[in-house]
Amino acid sequence: MTESEQAQQLSRTRRLATGLLLAMAALFVLSRLFQPRYPFLSFVSAFAEAAMVGALADWFAVTALFRSPLNLPIPHTAIIPRNKDRIGDSLSNFLEHNFITQEIIREELRPMDFAGAAAGWLSTPENSQAVSRQIVRSVPTLLKVIEDDDVRHFMHNRLVSALERTEIAPLFAELLSSLIASGHHRALFHHLIGMASSAIEHNKPYIRWKIHESSPRWMPKAVDEKVYERLLEAIQSTLDEMRDEDSEWQTRFQRVADDFVGKLRTSPDYEKRIDAVLGDILGHPMVRDYAVQVWHDIKARLVADAASPDSALAAKLEQAVGAFGTELLGDEKVQKKLNQWIRIFATETIVGRRQDIADLVARVIRKWDAETMSRKLELHVGRDLQYIRINGTLVGGLVGLVLHAITLLLWQSGA
Repeated sequence: MTESEQAQQLSRTRRLATGLLLAMAALFVLSRLFQPRYPFLSFVSAFAEAAMVGALADWFAVTALFRSPLNLPIPHTAIIPRNKDRIGDSLSNFLEHNFITQEIIREELRPMDFAGAAAGWLSTPENSQAVSRQIVRSVPTLLKVIEDDDVRHFMHNRLVSALERTEIAPLFAELLSSLIASGHHRALFHHLIGMASSAIEHNKPYIRWKIHESSPRWMPKAVDEKVYERLLEAIQSTLDEMRDEDSEWQTRFQRVADDFVGKLRTSPDYEKRIDAVLGDILGHPMVRDYAVQVWHDIKARLVADAASPDSALAAKLEQAVGAFGTELLGDEKVQKKLNQWIRIFATETIVGRRQDIADLVARVIRKWDAETMSRKLELHVGRDLQYIRINGTLVGGLVGLVLHAITLLLWQSGA
């Protein structure tokens, strides 16, 4: 309900209560005028008189909450304007300790199925398409931010700073250790042997020519051919021997790999060498220019794709979002875990910031002027307070009627 609607309802209720007071005043005057002729009107007069007293008392009490009645400087009136800040502090304290608590927030969040609702919403094609389109539409704006020189320099400086603080050699050592433990180094060794064997096979004419070229002119070509054949045979035999899992070559390669990993873990010299290489690579103008060129190319492609109605990125995102929603919708176990995590996170976050939330309420109320504070509260509760005036008028009249009847009974019994 808007403030204008609340103001209209308050105005109608106030006119009703005031009209009832005026009606009681008129009824009192008329009953007093005709009471000598019609004695029974004393009951009407007593009712009207007490009703006016009750109406005026409740009017004073209700008005004193928001302003001074008749603008007179009566003590203990205009209670809300004069105590605005104290009311705000009390309200914020009440909110902090009675509403924003672990028990209440947890209980309120318990029946909410966040994951199920999100999964059901994302699994709908229209929604997954809307989400993907919105993400794609935000890409150009995001790219403009990243393109900014200050942001680019900041990211570059952070990368360099992170590399300076990170010990790269031990990381390489752990990576290589994992590869060695999985036997990938043996596959690499065999791959290198295969490359060498293939290179020799494809370069036989060149090797033959090189041998003939290096031999003395008086050396018979038959001898060169024998040297060539023996050389190839020796090389191929060595490569075949290296392929054997139990060969000395495999053992030596294993020792070299283990020794290299150990030095990466412990040797400061290796760490310095790697840092120097990375520093040279990152600081080289060619690398920076190439990275900028690649970035511009990627950005142009992304912007063009985002502007296209048949965006490939949007289509892939839509498919991924829809699949995620469908998978999540069918996995109650994951939904339960997600809901539990969301409840814990939300509860801890809200309760952890409850003092800030309560302080916000107090700060906002302090910023209000007294008139604004009174007007807002009166719009929300004034209509009910006007009904108190109406009830006070009627109840006061009934009490006056009863007291008048008791007075007559006592007077007659005394007579």
